[in-house]
Amino acid sequence: MRQSISAVVFGLATLVAPLSHAAQGPSGARPPEFVSPEVSAEKAITFRIHAPKAEMVRVVGGDIPGNGSGAEMAKAESGVWEATLGPVPPGAYRYHFNVDGLAVADPRNPSTSESNANVWSLVYVPGSEFSDLVDVPHGAVAEVTYQSQTLKRPRRMHVYTPPGYGKGEGHYPVLYLLHGASDSDNSWSTIGRAGFILDNLIAAGKAKPMIVVMPAGHTGPFRFGPRRERSAGSRVDEFLADFTNDLRPYVESNYRALADREHRAIAGLSMGGSQTLNIAFSGLDEYGYIGVFSSGIFGITGGPGGGPSNRQWEEDHKETLDNAELKDGLRLVWFGCGEDDFLIGTSNATVEMLKSHGFDVAYRRTEGGHTWINWRDYLSEFAQQLFAGP
Repeated sequence: MRQSISAVVFGLATLVAPLSHAAQGPSGARPPEFVSPEVSAEKAITFRIHAPKAEMVRVVGGDIPGNGSGAEMAKAESGVWEATLGPVPPGAYRYHFNVDGLAVADPRNPSTSESNANVWSLVYVPGSEFSDLVDVPHGAVAEVTYQSQTLKRPRRMHVYTPPGYGKGEGHYPVLYLLHGASDSDNSWSTIGRAGFILDNLIAAGKAKPMIVVMPAGHTGPFRFGPRRERSAGSRVDEFLADFTNDLRPYVESNYRALADREHRAIAGLSMGGSQTLNIAFSGLDEYGYIGVFSSGIFGITGGPGGGPSNRQWEEDHKETLDNAELKDGLRLVWFGCGEDDFLIGTSNATVEMLKSHGFDVAYRRTEGGHTWINWRDYLSEFAQQLFAGP
């Protein structure tokens, strides 16, 4: 037995030695020790990267307040570039480094968040009452693959199940939570902190235990407007068709979901807010709660260059909009948008349009722009109003 252990240790040493040598770099010198990112008690974030041969390095992160197109980093004699941003509000932030024009994830940070086209490094600044990781019972977020018969290929979604779900008891209401145009089905559970937000609300008795389904909103390469395919001479919204025919039936067949209107909610941000309106008003008798974050009917305020407003959506859904019976079981229509959001006009006009058809719309106008800083707040506020009963 002693000889076997020695052999294993020797084998590990032969594997580790070349890796250690490679880490030293061409000159044979080890990179200096440093931490990145580093969050101070004052909620400032210091970013660092070792790039001794680089000529220019910036830290890029659009949601980081004041960072704009990126902050220049300063180079030390050790070859480590550094920049400090903030203090910033508590919450999650995506970032990457631009090293001589090349986008690079932070090599010292294993935390990441997927968007539609790339992976970002992720840093969390503690201090949020509703999104911090604290000592409460936690649910689980699973990456789930299902087969889309509509699209003839496998698709991915993320699904949050609340604390206690794994005991195999009881059925739960469902919130379908949609992401924005630059994001993916991974985004709400990483930078959006959806699982932690629900954990904390449920533990505090502020929200009902619920399943949260986070679909992939893109069915192909991103482009503005819904992706459509031709079918029997008509044009079909691929995401709406996949959601209705494949994703929701999968969820309601494979999870202990309460599959009725009063236990089904749908919400989304930006592109996902537009998709939310399309799905909900294509089957309003199936959704009791609707949430639209930083969004509305795209084009409702007019096209580029001051073109006429797009009233086609309103015309297409006129029968539903004017059906008094469908409004009876609709418990909540909730909008949230920041005053500096580029879609504030779209949100305003959509709310007014819905009100003109007799809908009771709750509208939360806040500070800030088109950022996750607002969307996490909106999720927290919206979730607290779901499934409370008559």
